[in-house]
Amino acid sequence: MARGLADIFPATDLYYMSKFARGDESDKNIRLFEGSVKLILPELFKSYNGIILFISLGAVVRMIAPILEDKKKDPAVVVIDDRGEHVISVLSGHLGGANELTREAAKAIGARPVITTASDVQQTIPVDMFGRSFGWVIESFEKATPVSASVVNEERVVVVQEAGEKNWWMYDKPLPPSIRVYDSANKAMKTEFDAALVVTDRLLDASEESVLLRNGVLYRPKSLVLGMGCNRGTSPEEIEAVILVTLNELRLSVKSVRSLATIDLKKDEQGLLDVCKKYGWELITYTPEELNTISLKNPSETVYRYTGAYGVSEPAALLCAGAVDWLLEKKKIGNCTISVARIPAAEEAGGVRI
Repeated sequence: MARGLADIFPATDLYYMSKFARGDESDKNIRLFEGSVKLILPELFKSYNGIILFISLGAVVRMIAPILEDKKKDPAVVVIDDRGEHVISVLSGHLGGANELTREAAKAIGARPVITTASDVQQTIPVDMFGRSFGWVIESFEKATPVSASVVNEERVVVVQEAGEKNWWMYDKPLPPSIRVYDSANKAMKTEFDAALVVTDRLLDASEESVLLRNGVLYRPKSLVLGMGCNRGTSPEEIEAVILVTLNELRLSVKSVRSLATIDLKKDEQGLLDVCKKYGWELITYTPEELNTISLKNPSETVYRYTGAYGVSEPAALLCAGAVDWLLEKKKIGNCTISVARIPAAEEAGGVRI
């Protein structure tokens, strides 16, 4: 079964005891080992994102117990019984991806997936995975456990969504009445609730944090685009400083930036490339003709003379975000010009937005 599963999932490494060798292991890049699986598990934990074990569940629990560290670090662990009838998600079901790995493995071998995490069983919001498929980042994780309890126990939960994708409800049924969705922190704070899921690219003020994050989790959607122009040779330190100062002035989170956009003349600008690499942003570039399709309030003849475009940061931000207006039209600081736009949310969540 393990050999067959490895053939179906080619991005995996297969290990089994040398006493089961068939002679073709070297050709198939199969790793043989001596002794107990327990001896190699500590190294496997460090080397892999997911581990599938054809061993009894009880034995696996005893073997992994001494090497567990943290739910944000531990790999996904999945167990398959000796007859291949059940695939069981054992460890890191959400953050580590064990639940999804369980479903994929079960489908591959025709087995029954066994998943016991409460949000999956009850078909409700998985707090530690909320928005992950869209690239949302959890900024405040401390209250994830009590907030999850509030969700699965159907206590009063508010979802405050000021930015980001709205089609996050994944089930073919309405939102439970215990979950209410608000489009602003201000509206939610006027109600009574037991827990909050806050999705925003704004920096919360002290009063919002004290109320919403008392028992809440803060998510940063990838909802912002930075349009930038700069002089040739501008250092990454100056570019980064301009970005951080500008976002702080706008009270926006750098964790919500999805990409940086500019003219194609700057596709090899080392300072821009270095900043994008540091933050994990994609550098998107446009031709002068593409940039000129955006009508500007203050087109620049000087910029046109040097680049062929009447502006760089402003049209690049709008084109990349698919927006019709800016959060910041244009600001020049030193060697840089920066514009900021928010990606519009196209789809509504399942349920009533207040």
